[in-house]
Amino acid sequence: MNSSNEALLEIMGLNKIYPNNFHALKDINLTINKGEFVVLLGLSGSGKSTLLRCINRLVEPSSGTILFNKENICNMNQNELRKNRRNIGMIFQEFNIIPNFSAKTNVMTGRLGYLNTRESLLLLTDKKIQESADQNLMRVGLLDKKKQKAKTLSGGQKQRVSIARALMQEPQILLADEPVASLDPATADSVMKYLGKLNKNENITIICSLHFLSLARKYGSRVLALKDGELVFDGLPEEITNERFKQIYGENAEEIEIR
Repeated sequence: MNSSNEALLEIMGLNKIYPNNFHALKDINLTINKGEFVVLLGLSGSGKSTLLRCINRLVEPSSGTILFNKENICNMNQNELRKNRRNIGMIFQEFNIIPNFSAKTNVMTGRLGYLNTRESLLLLTDKKIQESADQNLMRVGLLDKKKQKAKTLSGGQKQRVSIARALMQEPQILLADEPVASLDPATADSVMKYLGKLNKNENITIICSLHFLSLARKYGSRVLALKDGELVFDGLPEEITNERFKQIYGENAEEIEIR
């Protein structure tokens, strides 16, 4: 892995309390360096998705500080936040692509954060954006599927389209929220390989939430584990023993680690 000692993301005293008084994140403190491949482990409801969404303010933190490139995301107005989000790609479990759009058109929408209203109307006819979409589809091995409607693609292909869409932003960091949870083991591994290549070959920092220790050990350079909103582990993948894994997941550990 190409991780450096240069901090890209610094989180200090981060808390999130939802309106129903559910304390989803409790005083999270951590630093992510450029080039790391960080795997987030934890049960559903442990705070993984909330943490990822706080980083780009899809969820508003209740308190704390999030510095991205030394700038406090929590204090940004909407215009500043929009510009900052160009550097933060997001990949979702359920793909979030438009079924009746082609794979290429879906990828091109990843450039919308750079365009004003008038320019966005010309998105589909912009030659540079079209070329960039082709290049990013090639990066995830899907150039031959560019004209197919997204709804005709397999689950793994849809997720690779969503990765290519995120790459249209030219991000410094990719936040992947359980990107392989709905995929079979072989397909999940193939999607993780593409994320691993982006990290290793292009030094894109990745924070990826997973449930599977085998994938965490194979692809992660660092593992964070959340339990009931608290950070309970921060270390190397090989330091997560089966016993430690059971401490994180409790009685669900064996059921989760089927792969």
